[in-house]
Amino acid sequence: MKKGILYIVATPIGNRDDFSPRAVETLRQVTMIAAEDTRHSRPLLQHYGISTPLTAFHEHNERQVMSRILGRLDEGESVAVISDAGTPLISDPGFPLVRECHMKGIRVSPVPGPSAAVCALSAAGLPTDRFIFEGFPARTSQARQKQFQALLKESRTLVFYESSHRIRHCLEDMLLVFGGDRQAVIARELTKLHETIISAPLDDLLEKVKQDANQQKGEFVVLVSGAEKRSGDTLDSETERVLRILMEEMPLKQAAAVAAKISGGKKNRLYKAALSWVEKESGQSG
Repeated sequence: MKKGILYIVATPIGNRDDFSPRAVETLRQVTMIAAEDTRHSRPLLQHYGISTPLTAFHEHNERQVMSRILGRLDEGESVAVISDAGTPLISDPGFPLVRECHMKGIRVSPVPGPSAAVCALSAAGLPTDRFIFEGFPARTSQARQKQFQALLKESRTLVFYESSHRIRHCLEDMLLVFGGDRQAVIARELTKLHETIISAPLDDLLEKVKQDANQQKGEFVVLVSGAEKRSGDTLDSETERVLRILMEEMPLKQAAAVAAKISGGKKNRLYKAALSWVEKESGQSG
């Protein structure tokens, strides 16, 4: 008997119009849809006239439902897996099922579509040639800081998911570990009515979130620029020239901030360099 096909179907992350015609047609044709939360998915499916039977498939029942799905696939029926939003298996259940299908020779076919991580990355203004997806950070502050510390020297753009009730604490821990001048982005409620994308150094970003209660609501993707690659702590000659000129006209901190905008360097690093020059010159004159 010919085996069925397991379809991994992406659904909209917010805007229903992002549902692809192929995804809709696939969900109409399969025998069963395995959904992370049937209560959440049912309104979307009804909106598109999809009446295929639903079954719950989440982290608490994954093992037992997996055997039922595999049984149907073995009998030649096709099944689709969907998550609450976006591309299934990205920080969602389903990996053991897909792995088992490959082991059993059952075809797995992706039906691509929205993904919050890639959607945010495309609009963040951070390097996209190399990035690392870390999913949801740890729930406790101590564990989060340990996780971020392990990523401190990572040069790729960092991508995280975060919930509304932990976003502020998450940014506080990022600030503590990565430093205030590390560029970061929060992408909130992507494709929805109240979508916002804010890019700023971590110290400024945290303040914006603290001061605006609306920026603490919804679903978040948090992106942090990778660690700056450098051969040493010395500044290039042009950056040093600009910084020294600015130091003659304004306070050190302001001079470092302006020089950072001009050169594209890190303001904290420029401030430390300027401070070391002042201390050295003071020592010599004393």
